[in-house]
Amino acid sequence: MTERLYYTDSYLREFQARVVERSPGGLTVYLDRTAFYPASGGQPCDLGAIGGVPVLDVADEDERIAHRVAAPLPEGPADCAIDWGRRFDHMQQHSGQHLLSAVFEEMSGLHTVSFHLGAESATIDLEGGPVESAAMREAERRANRIVCENRPVAVRFEDANEARDLRKPSEREGMLRIVSIEGLDRSACGGTHVRSTGEIGPILLRKIDKVRQTTRVEFLCGARAVARARADYEALWNAAQLFSAPLDEVPSLVAAQLEASRAAGKARHKLELELAAYQGRELYQAEAPGPDGVRRASRRAERGSLEDLRAIAQSFTAQPKAVFLAALDDPPSVLLAASADAGMDCGKALKAALAEVGGRGGGTARIAQGSVADQAALERVLGKL
Repeated sequence: MTERLYYTDSYLREFQARVVERSPGGLTVYLDRTAFYPASGGQPCDLGAIGGVPVLDVADEDERIAHRVAAPLPEGPADCAIDWGRRFDHMQQHSGQHLLSAVFEEMSGLHTVSFHLGAESATIDLEGGPVESAAMREAERRANRIVCENRPVAVRFEDANEARDLRKPSEREGMLRIVSIEGLDRSACGGTHVRSTGEIGPILLRKIDKVRQTTRVEFLCGARAVARARADYEALWNAAQLFSAPLDEVPSLVAAQLEASRAAGKARHKLELELAAYQGRELYQAEAPGPDGVRRASRRAERGSLEDLRAIAQSFTAQPKAVFLAALDDPPSVLLAASADAGMDCGKALKAALAEVGGRGGGTARIAQGSVADQAALERVLGKL
């Protein structure tokens, strides 16, 4: 059984322990006592070193804790050190989660059903209704006021049968570890936490996502929140520099640019269609009718999209007795179009040609397209059409 030092002292950075058991090869070791927090409850594990060897992972195995290390370790005494930067960051995020969960419960009756602490940000999933932007902003303000009040965060051990007023009932039996924020929250939790809300630092709520029946809120606390706010500011500042405008005017300027871009895109598309129609008519006039009176034209491109040739094909076959065939080498594909009086059902003709080479596609009697596996198959299809 491993004595869990982090249960009573989250601030313990260095400690001495004994390697009492190890796996064959010595890359997983078990200590008699440890301050390394194993991944649990949405919080990642601690990292650091045992006997100068880096710790790569820490896992909870019920009565004991396994430490996966970068090099074999012998049994016996070892000096251990926690990666304090990582530990304190996790303490800030986890304590911030307790605070936010309690605030959402208090203000909106929303219950936290899960928590995830990632490398860049953390999230809580809330059930009980949607979270509007205004409610999120008010929860952020309330949480930061409690941070400024520097309320004590305490850890106590209570019997499960006697523990009262928990934010979320615990299904565990026996002794519970209770983490409380004075005047706000009591939760059964085995994680590492700060001593007071002031140490959580600023709390920044980033976004809201609907995830199945819950609402996911992304947040950052402490140094993470400061770093993210700095990055957001610099991104906004850079945008303002590009516009040669004050920061506050950037959103309206971006909206105006987007609207102008959409309008320009529509105008360009209209011109492209007009050009394609002109090209189709010119091509029709340039092609002499065959013995059957049908004018046939073909176009081939190395790469791109058949959509670029569709408008030309439609313009060409809008004239009487006309057939247009287009091919694309990459990806291997083909388009066939015909006028209503050309005596051809494009869908049937192309489907039959594609079937012989295992291609896929189809369409209407007037226009159809499909794709094949390779150049050889494309040549066979074109030979059929």
